[in-house]
Formats: sequence, structure tokens, C-alpha cells
Amino acid sequence: MPDRIELRAIAAQGRHGWFPHEQEHGQQFVVDIALSVDTRPAATSDELSDTVDYGILAERVVDVVEGEPVKLVETLAQRIADVCLEDHRVEDVEVTVHKPEAPTTVPVGDVTVTIRRART
Repeated sequence: MPDRIELRAIAAQGRHGWFPHEQEHGQQFVVDIALSVDTRPAATSDELSDTVDYGILAERVVDVVEGEPVKLVETLAQRIADVCLEDHRVEDVEVTVHKPEAPTTVPVGDVTVTIRRART
């Protein structure tokens, strides 16, 4: 059973959305990621190079959110999952993208999309 490294509530401004005003003005997105990683090599060596550097990964997630706009949160979540899976130590990843300011016709506290992807 793999271990987990989780980063929760990575916040960044993005210009993602179906409507033109979303891409023009932007809004906050919040991302949670959970990585399945064998942490035993790092636990044995006590070296950062033997595990996922979650500080660098968080920066890369922010780069995706602040980067090229997409229309769907599903597409944004996939791009984030792809970045996580670039590290060969990540066996699989769960990504949740929160869009708390999503335009809806009724009051909604938060809209989220969660995807799970594994190394193929």
C-alpha cells in the first residue's frame, strides 16, 4: 500500500471558465492534491532528493492555475494531474479543483471537480 503526500488549499488566481468575463477578469481557484508515493527511500536516507519536493510541486500547480486559460475545470484538473505524474515516484494522484466563485444562478458555496489518475 503506497504512502500519501497531500497538499491542501493551494490558492491561485486563474482566468478559467466558460464565460468570457471569467477569462477576462479571473477568479480564485483552490487545489488539493494527494500523491501516492513510496516514502521509504526518503525515510531511510532523510534526503529530500529521495521524495517529492512538495514546495516545488506547489509552485508548479500555481503556474498551471495562473497559466493558459481553459474553459472547463475538468481540463484544469487534468493539466495539474499531468504535472504531478511527471515525477516518476508518483504512482497516482487525486486532484480536486475548487471554484468557489463559480457563476451559478442559485447560491452555491463551492464547486469542485475531483479526478484520479495513475501512471500508465
